[in-house]
Amino acid sequence: MKKPILVFGYGNLSRGDDAVGPLLLEYLEQRADLTQVELLTDFQLQIEHALDLQDRDLVVFVDASVTGNDAFVFSKLKPCRDNSYTSHAMSPAALLQVFETVTGQPTPPSFLLSIKAESFELGEAVCQATAENLRQACRFAENLLARPLGEILQTQTAP
Repeated sequence: MKKPILVFGYGNLSRGDDAVGPLLLEYLEQRADLTQVELLTDFQLQIEHALDLQDRDLVVFVDASVTGNDAFVFSKLKPCRDNSYTSHAMSPAALLQVFETVTGQPTPPSFLLSIKAESFELGEAVCQATAENLRQACRFAENLLARPLGEILQTQTAP
């Protein structure tokens, strides 16, 4: 039986700040209630991941972002047909659209936790500024997942 909450962190541990999605999952692995939360990681979103969304009450995608000024942004997602399904960088909104198309069901409530990042060079470690952003995002995610599901679903954006 699937767990009601899926946290999907994606990125490449070998590409500097791109590692923040998988690193946030490593943090949650020690702190979240894993009887209710499934942690899933991959280098990138793929069409096949649409089926990982089935039978969930909540999905949280976690990724690095070069936009914005805040350490992280937590925002509600809606399905959106775009051309990213043909590229190596499928968007979470496009994955939600694929889910609706394939299953004929509405998507589970879904959010994107975008962590501000700066450098994505192969072989580099996470830079100091991004490490601080990741630390803040980890605490946010830990506190978010400790809340009742109904309260989480009332969240629209953060910080």
